[in-house]
Amino acid sequence: MKKLESSFKNMVISLTLISVMVAALLALVYNVTKEPISLAEKQKQEKAIKDVTPDFNNNPTDEKFEVEIQNGDKLTVFPAKKEGQLVGIAVETNTTKGFNGTIKIMVGFDIDGVIINYSVLKHAETPGLGAKMQEWFSNTSKPNQSVINRKWTNDMKVKKDGGDVDAITAATISSRAFMDALNRAYQAYQKVIENDSQTPKSEDE
Repeated sequence: MKKLESSFKNMVISLTLISVMVAALLALVYNVTKEPISLAEKQKQEKAIKDVTPDFNNNPTDEKFEVEIQNGDKLTVFPAKKEGQLVGIAVETNTTKGFNGTIKIMVGFDIDGVIINYSVLKHAETPGLGAKMQEWFSNTSKPNQSVINRKWTNDMKVKKDGGDVDAITAATISSRAFMDALNRAYQAYQKVIENDSQTPKSEDE
């Protein structure tokens, strides 16, 4: 077989063919994995909603809606209902103030604004430090750490910022980011409760 002449033209042709093949392979992998990844994310989301809200018998993911908390900044809210009555809400909140970028959290409130639980959905914080946020702020045996069963107040920030919450040891930035995400979630909760209270009730309710 005749050997291709080593030239700029042949190099371009070879690289183009390789690029096309790689692109086609990546597209194939994406199409094969897209649905399983999407399904896994949905299942994780549904489990998080169940873990952070009171017992419900509706389908919060089917009734989800967005709430604008300020200047086009929107969060997704999942209403938890029992026999048609709102018993709590889950808010998929986030913050870009993490030590290593975006943190996404599902936070659950009852109708009085008490934090029932939370679930960290996504983060890239340092293992052994900021990554401890899932356990640290839910440790109810240490009230100065835990945010569970508390209603949001101005004191719910880390002590270095004048609050009453112990930051994760050696991870103040991650701790501040966590509290920022919770604050954003509470803003969404307030909007939902405010709008719900203004909604006219039918005579049957």
